Amino acid sequence: MFSKDQYQLLDFGDGRRLERFGEFILDRPSSAAEGVTRQKSELWDSAHAAYVKRNANEGGWHSVNQMPLSWKIKHENWDLELKLTDFGHVGVFPEQSGNWDWMTRQLKASGETLKILNLFAYTGGATLAAASHGAEVVHVDSAQNSVLWARRNTVSSGLTGQAIRWITEDSRKFATRELKRGNKYHGVVMDPPSYGHGPKGEVWKIQQHLDELLDLCMELTEHDRRFILISCHTEGYVPAELEQKLQRALGSSSPGTFESGGLAIRAADSRPLPSGVAVRWCRER
Repeated sequence: MFSKDQYQLLDFGDGRRLERFGEFILDRPSSAAEGVTRQKSELWDSAHAAYVKRNANEGGWHSVNQMPLSWKIKHENWDLELKLTDFGHVGVFPEQSGNWDWMTRQLKASGETLKILNLFAYTGGATLAAASHGAEVVHVDSAQNSVLWARRNTVSSGLTGQAIRWITEDSRKFATRELKRGNKYHGVVMDPPSYGHGPKGEVWKIQQHLDELLDLCMELTEHDRRFILISCHTEGYVPAELEQKLQRALGSSSPGTFESGGLAIRAADSRPLPSGVAVRWCRER
């Protein structure tokens, strides 16, 4: 997980979360914090900036103190660039750090150079984790600005010499093309959104398209599959449902170990803030 000097959930409640990213404290909306009482009300006035929604799809940041255009935090020995975006995000989902750590353990245990496909890769946390432990990574995201952001993280982290391919494309379309090319992978990591668009207007809906994408990924890894990691933040998805989907895609011919559960971030007082779900599968050793 993140060290406390790099990231900490200070408090949450009343539909909001108070977090410290490095030296800056941010106040953001959180649906998981609805109906919950804040425990440390005295801390909230220390926020450097707060994100306020204007409607379901728009909002803006209100800075109490001067904020930089960007700043950085570290996970292990690599950098993550952060900035205040129009959507209320900052460039990292802290709950994913546990997934990065799990993937790192799989890479270390293999003792080989594995080829990893990172879909819906955002600003590259999983890419950095894999590359920093010797994996060859193909990083795929439909948003060019996210791919460029991930590349900046790679440069800042001193990982430009690692084997990373950068792809701006729809994930389903790319996986289909990789099959036609005969390319293969040892592992797949994905964090699909509920809804999205590819760079050429391709529509992604998790309820309609996740099963198809999982089938494509199973074909891409069938020669020597080592691990699969799926997380999502879609409201209504439960760990058992996500695990069932992966079990169906893997079939009975892929013995291995499953882990599934809710992702959460623990506040300074140890209360967990639910933050999506994840399922992990690794081959029996």
